Amino acid sequence: MRILVVGAGGIGGYFGGRLLEAKQDVTFLVRPKRAAELASSGLEIESRFGNVKIPNPPTVLAGNLHDTFDLILLSCKAYDLESAMTSFAPAVGPDTMILPLLNGMRHLDALDQRFGAAHVLGGLCAASLVLDAGRVLHLNDVHFCTFGERDGSRSARVEAVASAFSEANFVARLSQKVLLEMWEKWVFIAACAGITCLMRASVGDIVEAGAAGIASSLLNECAGIAAGEGFPPREKSVEGGRTMLTAPNSLFAASMFRDIERNAPIEADHVIGDLLRRGTEKGIASPVLRVAYAHLKSYEARRAREASGD
Repeated sequence: MRILVVGAGGIGGYFGGRLLEAKQDVTFLVRPKRAAELASSGLEIESRFGNVKIPNPPTVLAGNLHDTFDLILLSCKAYDLESAMTSFAPAVGPDTMILPLLNGMRHLDALDQRFGAAHVLGGLCAASLVLDAGRVLHLNDVHFCTFGERDGSRSARVEAVASAFSEANFVARLSQKVLLEMWEKWVFIAACAGITCLMRASVGDIVEAGAAGIASSLLNECAGIAAGEGFPPREKSVEGGRTMLTAPNSLFAASMFRDIERNAPIEADHVIGDLLRRGTEKGIASPVLRVAYAHLKSYEARRAREASGD
């Protein structure tokens, strides 16, 4: 199976690197700067599950992409989706599968519209990954990728993906409930990002401030919207998320909070705004989520103003 990994940052570098380590046919679609880094220093992964150093991994620039691939692993941020789709479009052939690992659901609509729903699988991943001085650092003890047909079928093509992923050093799961699992992750990610960004604090600090109930209410709001969309999260998922978001002394915080701390772009509309929009359309009251979204949009407005010099 020929696999094109779009990007070689945290997620793309980790999962693509693990596949390359397992001798899969992987090529990274990267920008010129990252291509030069990989050619010079190789792809390096530091992880409790084993370090990897791959000299001169296969890369291609968008302008040189002419061949089609069997699988495209898409790991960009939501705000880069449009440019990413343009960059990998030449790689999409009649039988190409696109496996997106973005948070939320709105990206599925964009991919469906551009390439057709038949090309697009459901997918999600979980791992705390950052790119540091060219190295991919794995910061926690979780590294899984879940994928499947969005209609729940167990097709020959997703079985082929499962086979290709089976020897790689991460947990690969072929799911027949992948859309539900995507919604469950979205509910948790939105609640976690919403509360830690709104409070500008880790979970433990929020609990210490006596605001665990606000975190719990936000989780309920997000779960209610998912239910209104036809994907009620399972009790185990919701209560597991509640435990994480109300744990005393926890240093846990959303990656979006870390992005704000370093004045970086954020996925406010894709992760929070789209969920709020869906709830509003269904008449579902989400007061805490609405305040969290306003906070994120205020951050984006200030950042845009400062970037323009006004």
